Amino acid sequence: MLTIRRDREIHREEGGWFSARWHFSFDRYRDPDNDSFGAMRVFNDDRLIPGAVWPLHPHRDVEGLTYVVEGSFRHEDSAGGPPGPLPAGSVQRMTLGKGAYHSEQNASDSEPMRFIQIWILPDTADLEPEVEQQVFTAEDRTDRLLPVVGPRGGPSAVKVHQNASVLVSRLRPGASVTHQIGEGRGVYAYLIGGRATFDGVPVAAGDAAKMTGQESLAIAAAWHGDGPDQGEAAEPAELILVDVPLEFRRVGVWADGS
Repeated sequence: MLTIRRDREIHREEGGWFSARWHFSFDRYRDPDNDSFGAMRVFNDDRLIPGAVWPLHPHRDVEGLTYVVEGSFRHEDSAGGPPGPLPAGSVQRMTLGKGAYHSEQNASDSEPMRFIQIWILPDTADLEPEVEQQVFTAEDRTDRLLPVVGPRGGPSAVKVHQNASVLVSRLRPGASVTHQIGEGRGVYAYLIGGRATFDGVPVAAGDAAKMTGQESLAIAAAWHGDGPDQGEAAEPAELILVDVPLEFRRVGVWADGS
């Protein structure tokens, strides 16, 4: 089943020095219909003004994933992880197992910064806090689904402590890709920029979709833009896709189902 979530339906949070779209319950925002999606607990699209610093704050039993969309991302934490900065296209995983503090920051004093923040619930409680990150280029993800996070990690992907994956793509106008979905799994796809179709359904920047109970998802970038001249070439479609188990064993602070 494909369920489209339009940009206007997703919670917007404005904080002056930051703006965000919270796709699932987060902080003081509660959405009973979108509290989580399988092993994914949080999916936020965050923007920070130049020089902004998200104050140090604690988490526990979370795999915190960051995908840098625009600008320069800097990170501070209590585990001694590398601070960066990381350019657009980069991915970071911070394991906040036994508990740790971290801070997301805009490394630029003149340009805004945008990043996707994802929480994956781990398969093991009380993991040692650690940070892993990799830099990927636009070419790496052009006209393909590029796995940037996965359960095995390795030289071309960041490891996550759960049977979950994150893939990103930059599709030029007319290009298409297909993602196979395993049994008992779900996919959350988010169009970061441009226009595209998910299984033939038109989507625009800021739209998202949940996929459950189906074997695959077909994604195609739009041929044409939105201008008065429909022959005008469209911009590339930028997207991120999260593939997670829908049923899993909750551990640590999540064991009671919270």
